Amino acid sequence: MEVEAAKMLGAGLAIGLGALGPGLGVGILGRGAMEALGRNPEARGPIMTNMILAIAFAEAIAIYALIVAIILTMVA
Repeated sequence: MEVEAAKMLGAGLAIGLGALGPGLGVGILGRGAMEALGRNPEARGPIMTNMILAIAFAEAIAIYALIVAIILTMVA
């Protein structure tokens, strides 16, 4: 396998697997927030605030994976 092909394969795996966890996490967060809103609509403000904050943290992990994938394509 050529070095360039290995770099591209590694970058693809890095972003693919690195985005899988946050994607699942955001889906689970959204489901939990909608269930909580269905049970207690008056708590909309705190639920939405906590949900958005947690989604931002989950998306930060995906951004780290993207940076690693970009670094893999440019190094070596």
